[in-house]
Amino acid sequence: MEQMNDLEIFLVATPGLEAPLHAEATEQGFADAKVIAGGVVCRGGWPEVWRANLCLRGANKVLVRIGSFPAVHLAQLDKRARKFPWSDFLRAEVPVKVEATSRKSRIYHAGAARQRIERALAETLGTPISTDAALRVLLRIEKDICTFSIDTSGEPLHKRGHKTSVAKAPMRETMAAMFLRECGYHGTEPVLDPMCGSGTFVIEAAEISLGLLPGRTRNFAFESLRSFDPDIWSDMRAGSPSPAPEVQFFGSDRNAGAVEAAKANAEQAGVSTNTTFHCHSISDLKPPQGAEGLVIVNPPYGARIGDEKRLRSLYGSFGKVLMSRFKGWRVGIVTSTPSLAHATRLPLLPAGPVVDHGGTKIRLYRTDRLV
Repeated sequence: MEQMNDLEIFLVATPGLEAPLHAEATEQGFADAKVIAGGVVCRGGWPEVWRANLCLRGANKVLVRIGSFPAVHLAQLDKRARKFPWSDFLRAEVPVKVEATSRKSRIYHAGAARQRIERALAETLGTPISTDAALRVLLRIEKDICTFSIDTSGEPLHKRGHKTSVAKAPMRETMAAMFLRECGYHGTEPVLDPMCGSGTFVIEAAEISLGLLPGRTRNFAFESLRSFDPDIWSDMRAGSPSPAPEVQFFGSDRNAGAVEAAKANAEQAGVSTNTTFHCHSISDLKPPQGAEGLVIVNPPYGARIGDEKRLRSLYGSFGKVLMSRFKGWRVGIVTSTPSLAHATRLPLLPAGPVVDHGGTKIRLYRTDRLV
């Protein structure tokens, strides 16, 4: 069985953003962090699990592997599941949801495997089984090895817990944080998003600058596990505030409703004094007073035929405004179509990896400082 102070911790990445998540985990001191399929694996005790949920901006979930054994048929799975030390991890009174997957194994029916685990939990520990439980126990059967993990996050980690207003087609906070990192942003320069929607890039940049922990205002599934220590957690969540930097963050959008949503979200996140939002179009865009920084934008992609022609002119005029008014600034553009990125006529560096944004394949296109 896993040693409680040397757990295998799996940080689930957005497909295509494993590298910046690995860089973040390494920078934050998570031990033995390595990129594997689907994310980053590292090691540590339960406090490291809590810290990963609280501090990492790029992880979508934090899973913990709690043990494994071989099984080649359902009766064997049933017998071994009943002997598994569930009570080391779970509290008998806390409902769980069980999910199972099977690949290249003689136990091929994932639904039947799931039912065996549900029954073992209910009959040996007395655990209530519920399809809408906040705590998930995961069974993966691969090449006849059954591995159990617990989803310690609960709600996906892009749900920071302090964003109430959402514009259409929002950029997830976890993705925004990793794209900021890929643009070389570390919290010390201004960031401007001229198509800010509900303000995700701007708010995320301000939080990074202010040293605000992404999970500071929400709850997590690990709080209902046997290993949870509320005193350690309370100290960890308190953190140590960074000195407030002088940096300001700017968002604008031609949609007044989006600007109001962004202001409300910045207020909720506690960054309203460091953020400014205005309602205006790209043609009215001007660099703010002070130092140069990063312009980052997630413009419309246009999923329908016929959209691209109209969008090419939007991207083209955006590029012209940046080239003429934003000398010394770097640019990051997230879009699904290379021809739209190139319609800006900006001096783009090689495109970043393909990233899965809710089924749409997108990439980050960057520039060095504009001259």
